[in-house]
This record gives sequence, C-alpha cells and structure tokens, in this order.
Amino acid sequence: MLIDHSKPKARVGLVFKKRATLFFVAVCLTLPISPKAQEPMANALPLLGDGSDMSASAERRLGDRIVRELYRDPDFIDDPVLTDYVQGIWQPLLVAARARGDLTPELDERFAWRIVLGRDRSVNAFALPGGYFGLHLGLLAVVSSRDELASVLGHELSHVTQRHISRLISRNSQQSPWMIGALILGALAASKNIEAGNALIVGGQALSAQSQLNFSRDMEREADRIGFGVMTQAGFEAQGFVSMFDKLQQAARLNDSGAYPYLRSHPLTTERIADMQSRLPLGAPQAVAVDPGMTHAMLTARARVLSSPGADALRAWLAQADDAGLTGRSAAQQAGSLYGAAMAAMHMRDAAQARKQFARLQKVVDDDPEAARQLRWLGLEIELAAPDRSRPQGQAPAAGAWLDLARPPAALRRPDVVLQAQMAVRGGQAEVLDQASQNLQSWLFSQPQDALAWQSLASIYAVQNQHLRALRAEAEARVAHLDYAGALDRLRAAQDRLRGPGALNSSADHIDASIIDTRRRQIESLLKEQAQEP
Repeated sequence: MLIDHSKPKARVGLVFKKRATLFFVAVCLTLPISPKAQEPMANALPLLGDGSDMSASAERRLGDRIVRELYRDPDFIDDPVLTDYVQGIWQPLLVAARARGDLTPELDERFAWRIVLGRDRSVNAFALPGGYFGLHLGLLAVVSSRDELASVLGHELSHVTQRHISRLISRNSQQSPWMIGALILGALAASKNIEAGNALIVGGQALSAQSQLNFSRDMEREADRIGFGVMTQAGFEAQGFVSMFDKLQQAARLNDSGAYPYLRSHPLTTERIADMQSRLPLGAPQAVAVDPGMTHAMLTARARVLSSPGADALRAWLAQADDAGLTGRSAAQQAGSLYGAAMAAMHMRDAAQARKQFARLQKVVDDDPEAARQLRWLGLEIELAAPDRSRPQGQAPAAGAWLDLARPPAALRRPDVVLQAQMAVRGGQAEVLDQASQNLQSWLFSQPQDALAWQSLASIYAVQNQHLRALRAEAEARVAHLDYAGALDRLRAAQDRLRGPGALNSSADHIDASIIDTRRRQIESLLKEQAQEP
C-alpha cells in the first residue's frame, strides 16, 4: 500500500509512512481470520463484492495496533487548526456515505473513522484497516481547493467502505510460504534498518505484483467512482476530482522523484482520468483556474510552514511577504503569504515581526467571517509564543480579547477550546481558568477521544492544584491514543496520592476516588484484551 520505492531521503516524515506499512504487513500475517457475510450496498452500479474473510471487528483490532505505532511516531502532529479544517471536509463526506448506503451501520459503529496527520512534506494520503486514515501535510500544502482535498478523502474513504484493505489481506494470506516469509523478514529487519527491511519487502512483492495488478486497478476504479459520488453528494464540486487528477498527472510526467508517493500507491491510468472527466456535467470545462478562497490559502500556508520548519524556509516566507509584487495578487494569495509570514516569524521567536505581518493580514481578511475566525486563532498562537518581554511596556497579554469568553460553548470549535486552555494556563486568572475548563468539559462530552483536549484539561487542573483530576485527565489522553499502559500508570499514581494522609477531605474527593477506581478496572480490562491479541 504505502511502500516507498524512491531513493532514501531525509528522515523527517519517512518513519511515519513506512512504519504504517511495515507494521501493517507484520500484523496482517498473524491476525486470525473469521468469516463475514456480504453486506448489501446501495449504489447505482454493481460493486466488486466484499470478497473478504476478515470480520469488521478483526479489521478494527488490526487498525488499532497500527495506529498505536503512528501516535508514538515523532512525525505525528495534532494541530488543532488544521484538524478542524480537515474535519470540516471529512464529516460531510461521512454523512454522504451513510446517506448513499456506502457506509453500512455495522462499519459505521465498529470502525474509527479517524484521520491522523503526519508532518511530512511529501504528497500522500492513505487508508488503514479499521477506518483510520493518514494524511501528510505535504498533500494539504498542494491542493488548490477544498474540493480537491475532498476528492482525495472521498477516494480513501471508499477504499475502506468497500473493504478493499481486508480483501487485500485475504488475498495476501493465499500467497505461497516464501512470499509470506519475505514479508515477515522485511518487517523484522525494518525495526532496525528501514532501508534494508524495505528492500526485502519490495523484493518479495515484485514477484507477485502481476497477480495483484488487475485486482488493484479494479479497486482504484471503484474507489474513484464511489468517492466521486460521495464528494458530490456532500456538496463539493465535481471539478475538484478532475483538477486533482490533472495535478497528479502533471507530477507523473515530471518523473516523480519521491515527492509524490501517492502516485505509487495510487497509480494513475488514462482510463481512470477519462472516467472522471466523463462524469463532469455536459459543457463543464475540463480545466479551470480555481480561486482557493482565503481560508484555504491560509491553511495551505500553515501546512507548508509546519512541514518545512527550517530556518531558510521560514526566512523565505518573510521575503515573500515583503515582495513588492504581493499587492498585485489576489486577496487569497495575499492572505496565504501573510499568514505564512506571520507563522514563520512566530516560529523564529520574532514577536515584533509576527505582529507586523498579523496586522497586515487583518486588513486583507476582515470581510471574510471564516477567515476572521482563523485570524483569531493565529492571534492567540502569536500571543502564546511571544515572550512577555516582547510586549510594549504596560500592555497586558491579549487573553481577554482573544478568548471571547462570552461565546456560548456550543459555538466553540476545537481550536477555540484548546487555545483558550493554553492562554488560561499562561495567564493564571481564576475566572479564565474556570471558563476554559468548562468549555473543555463541554467539548469532551461529545468528543471523548480527543487526546489534546484531555491533555489541555489536565494542564488547567494542575494550575488549579487539582492533582487527582489532572492525573485522571492525563490518563484519558493516553486512552484516546490507545496507550492503555500509560493510562494505567497515571491512574495508579492518582491512587497513590489518595493513600496519603488527609487526601480525602471532601465529598468531591470521594467522587474522584470512585471514578479513578472504576476507570482503573476498565483500563486494566482493555490492557488485558490488548495483551491477548495475536
């Protein structure tokens, strides 16, 4: 799926995509397989059929094992602003897949449907077993519109709803023993030497590639067709699918040297391109220049800065913002350049320059409500990153202006609650801490798997000297990343505090102690189940 045939490159981001592949190979060969009945799909055209011997629950367990490794990878990034943007595209796709019948109730309930971001500037996205998906910042950096990103996510979503991964695993299990041995040896070697392990796997797969080829092409066509239907029903423009294909085709013509691993795991064919072009409405142009919009332009710049944080790249953003020709560009292009420059200055710890670019950006985006929201989040980040000595004398942190404490919790989005918490911890004001804590708790009530929100809540509790609750929140953050051993360590630490003299002084302490004891038993059970996995 994700094996990279390119020459070795810098280690930044390399482990993220390769570890997913190698760990996937290792565990899929040892997972017990149970029968699963075919499920009807409500589509206008006939499907390939499930053809999978792996149950949905078995595939989810496999996905959990893989994603635990990704969460531990240093290339994993949980950026609240980018995840909020991606989720704004991802959730309508899920709704459309349910409405079409592509996403069955069983898969909807059993699978995770979670996107994991990787800090890698290569252009790649991939589906993993159990409804997990990987997305590189490099792909976010090159898509020209929300519609192009929706086309990629819709395609990957369809790989999972059509059980393509489990069908591939079933087919791989029928390979000859030497083939399975080559894959296992490759995965084991990769734990010590990625290049050596990758070479073994590639060598083993090369001999069986022909037997897989037709099947893989059928799956790609099916994912194109269903993904196209999902994204258009979700309200995205069909042209996004075609323009993304055009972009990938141009990259393929330039003899891809490793920047586009998506082309290797999802090879383009003239048939696939023609099929997508034929699905456009009659009279629709085959290629159009798309205005990305200010929000998309800013978040594309964000992805570029986060994926290339080197000093030279950061200085290039500042030079671009000071280019005399910037004012002649579209508002979206100006917004992207200034946003990138403000972020670059922030990462260079140049608070004055960050505020200067931020002020210029304000003049460009004030008339766009969604862009203005992105601006508020960036303002919070700049204030958080700036040392206190960089503020003019007598000027207090802009916490009150940026936190917007009067906003009802239901109107808050993920970056709001996370950045509010960080600013509240920095300011230390009791009222602000209480409000940020309440907002986090409201968010976690509907999003209990948000590890970053749990960790933010733990930070607030620590400042408030609520150490039991802080340890419990840290444990929940570990649970959200499937690190049950780490969660258990923190709950045991909380119980150790409870055994100290005078630990239980109020009814609230007794309630916390009861919750901690209950969660400890639940997580011990999860850890035992995890240990019993083959």
